[in-house]
Amino acid sequence: MILAESPRRQRVTKLVSWGHWFAFVNIFLALIIASVFIFSSPSPNSAIGTLYLLSNWFGHIGFLTFAGFVIFILPLCYLATNPKIIKAAASIIAAIGLALLAFDALLYNRTGFHLNFSSTDLLRSEAQTQISQFGFQQWGYLLLLFIIWLGFQLLLANAIWKRMDRFQEKKIGLPVTTFFVLCFVSSHAVHVWADAELYQPIIKQDNMFPLSYPATAKTTMSRYGLLDLETYEERKQLQFSSDIHQIVYPAEPVYCAIDNNRSMYLIVQTDNGKELDTSGLNLTKTDNYFTNASSLDALIMSTLFGVPEIYFESLTKERPILMELPEALGMPVAIHIDESLPTSMLNDYKQPIENSRAGLHIAFLPAAKINTFIEQEEIDAQNNGLIIATGFESEAGAQRGSLLTNLDVKAEAISTEDLAPTILNSLGCNAPSQFYSTGQDFTNPQRNWLVSTSGERVVVIHENQRIEVLSNGSYEITNIDNGNRSNASLNVDLLSRAIKQLTRFSRPN
Repeated sequence: MILAESPRRQRVTKLVSWGHWFAFVNIFLALIIASVFIFSSPSPNSAIGTLYLLSNWFGHIGFLTFAGFVIFILPLCYLATNPKIIKAAASIIAAIGLALLAFDALLYNRTGFHLNFSSTDLLRSEAQTQISQFGFQQWGYLLLLFIIWLGFQLLLANAIWKRMDRFQEKKIGLPVTTFFVLCFVSSHAVHVWADAELYQPIIKQDNMFPLSYPATAKTTMSRYGLLDLETYEERKQLQFSSDIHQIVYPAEPVYCAIDNNRSMYLIVQTDNGKELDTSGLNLTKTDNYFTNASSLDALIMSTLFGVPEIYFESLTKERPILMELPEALGMPVAIHIDESLPTSMLNDYKQPIENSRAGLHIAFLPAAKINTFIEQEEIDAQNNGLIIATGFESEAGAQRGSLLTNLDVKAEAISTEDLAPTILNSLGCNAPSQFYSTGQDFTNPQRNWLVSTSGERVVVIHENQRIEVLSNGSYEITNIDNGNRSNASLNVDLLSRAIKQLTRFSRPN
């Protein structure tokens, strides 16, 4: 006697088969969206790195999409009895999932980090200004876009359901599954080798895709004598180089206008003296000013170029936009420096203004001579823009000082790299500061954290914490107010975003 399948079992079988085809099509949609991660990252520049990139792309995105199907949709196929409910629920889940993937891709393109719990604070601070400018029309456009995307998923679900008999005749499940499994397994296997060999074209891709945790086998390989952990760590340290040789400065051509009727004075204190008396200038003082330069030459370079000292060697033959742009537009630029300072870096830049106090004045002076300079120049804070940056200590470096200015300070913290973009914007230049600086205009800040370097240390300042990352990957977090070490965990997303900002002008070999 032949027992026919019950109607429920037939319906469940068809729904499960439909779900596999629905997931299959959405895998390719996810692959298209995930291509944004690839185009937003540097090229591997090697055949092995490119093959790994492709296998990781197919394997990881395919795994994420299929895992979403198994977790959220497949159980519904066994629990629900109405196919319309299953298709509607699956379409909503797919639309939300792919929308989150697209949002993560755009976030990665802009900031270099992915959407997760540790990045929510950064995302909120980054998006707060933009969202506050959204009106009903913008929110309406976003809602309409999601409705269109959801409608597409519903059409896709129904189209697959109507053609299930035709699709079931196609025996492509095994080869397609084999392809994605091979990509997933091979990418993790290759990463184990790359991690052991510190093969940078592959290691640098670790943070490319969301929820990516590539396999490593350092402990297991060392247990069986296949990897010397001590030698591995030594070679890992040698991977770091504080010199960046291939750079593009500025990153993009800087086009903007300058108001030649304005004048600006930037005075940078070259010691940690306390002799300043600016009570008659009516300046606003902020104590959240940080200079991370480890030498006087690095301080001068960071001030003029608006980039940290890691670029020092590569910029010795370049001319800073802070000087070149005003000069090209007819504004006089003068460099004032105390002759007793042990530096020859500014010999090519010194060019006193003759018979005129108009224009841009940049002075590097010890504290004892700043008041005299202000008196000699007859600086009037009501008629001139004025910034005085203090607190540099050449022996220790990485000091917290004060900033005195008549400009409207809105940033929570300010670094030496912020001085150049602030001055140019105050003079009327509206070109994006990221074209020529890693800093930002402190009168119109776009982020609430700072990144710089001090010697071979990457320094990140965020929410009253100072994060220092050494070349060997170790890090230390301290409280800025009391200097005590903090046991807080490292915010990897913040560090990833900060390093992307830090290396804005570098180009891979």
